[in-house]
Amino acid sequence: MEIWINPACSKCRSALTLLDAEGADYTVRRYLEDVPTEAEIGEVLERLGLEPWDIARTQEPAAKELDLKDREAWPRDASGRARWIKALAEHPKLIQRPIITADDGSALVARSEEAVREALGRS
Repeated sequence: MEIWINPACSKCRSALTLLDAEGADYTVRRYLEDVPTEAEIGEVLERLGLEPWDIARTQEPAAKELDLKDREAWPRDASGRARWIKALAEHPKLIQRPIITADDGSALVARSEEAVREALGRS
């Protein structure tokens, strides 16, 4: 299992605390330092069953600079998918966190204790 975290994020720290308490075997990826490639983001999106705009943090300053809320400039359909993925790779702070990739091939955005426990159940 791998968990993408931002150490400054309280939800990430809570997820790590729970994983440790449960004795989980996991790898930490500090995705702001070890930035995922577009291909890695695409793979995680497939595992999540989500689209890039579903995991974009649209309140971040970079999102406002890019004007991600402008649905004409940033369509939320197949025509805009590659552009969204590229934006996430170029601005990793836009990626929702934490993301846990489970051993069974799935992934979860683990912002709640329930989601972390679900990831544990999949690994």
